[in-house]
Amino acid sequence: MSGILDVDLLSFEQGSHEQRAAVIDGVRRSLATGFVYTNHDLSQDLIDSTYGMLYEFFELPAETKAQVTSPGTHGQTGYTGLLVETAASAEVPDWKEMLNWGRDIPAVHPLQRKYPTRYPKQVFPDAQVPGIAEVMQHFHNSVEELQRRFLRIIALGIGCSENFFDTMTTDGSTLTRAIRYPAMDLAPGEKHVWAGEHADINLITALPRATARGLQVRTTAGWEDAIPPDDGVIINTGIMLEHLTNGVIPSGWHRVVADPAQPGDRYSVVQFCQPTPWTILSPVSSCISESRPQAYAPIEAGDRLDQVLYEINLVEDARRVN
Repeated sequence: MSGILDVDLLSFEQGSHEQRAAVIDGVRRSLATGFVYTNHDLSQDLIDSTYGMLYEFFELPAETKAQVTSPGTHGQTGYTGLLVETAASAEVPDWKEMLNWGRDIPAVHPLQRKYPTRYPKQVFPDAQVPGIAEVMQHFHNSVEELQRRFLRIIALGIGCSENFFDTMTTDGSTLTRAIRYPAMDLAPGEKHVWAGEHADINLITALPRATARGLQVRTTAGWEDAIPPDDGVIINTGIMLEHLTNGVIPSGWHRVVADPAQPGDRYSVVQFCQPTPWTILSPVSSCISESRPQAYAPIEAGDRLDQVLYEINLVEDARRVN
């Protein structure tokens, strides 16, 4: 896609002043679409192991997968079955199932005490797939650190300190989600798609790999396929980053639809980089000007997340679509 650029994270971290400046400029220009591609140093063996074990889990019978459901956590850990999550603008649920996980923090941590629903005890399918918990946790920690590193480029691009996002994402409620999109010929109706049009709620999202095409980005020209370079990571922006930047960096609107040329399932593992829930999302001064007056009122990140969880049908006792 012409508007999405491929940038070099490692060149930003290890290169000259001129190379760093070129990466910052490329990220800023590419994020006008809400998307950017980057190289990475994630272990390919780790990615292979993670996908292999997750495939083993999703191939289990439905009643076995349901044993890993965690009621009351609003899809923030454990298994979420088919036809539950629903794009905020849609009236039919997405044709997908998910396994969600994050990182436990100590019970005495003030974030745990104040926001227990943001930090549920993590549920892993170790009984169903022995050894998977350790692999999932390693994957989560590795991608989380990659996202924190990438946010340093964005911070400089909006005129902030390089470490602007570090504190707000330390012990944030970052969520990793494995998604299985079943073959569309098994869907219960013609209106269902793998994932309806939406923007993510978080700061940024990372997608290291998908097993089939399907991710599409909304542009001024319409819907276009997102096709990263081989072994590249897709980064897209979320609602919280748009809020913090006063719209200078827009949310990346996207959907996932089956490609007729690649029938069958699609697997992907994404991570939503979240700030701590007590972070106040207020536009930074460098993104406010006479020509761009402040467009967003301050709001606590946890409250903004709760709004979206309701809108996308993940609050168990408040389903708007059944």
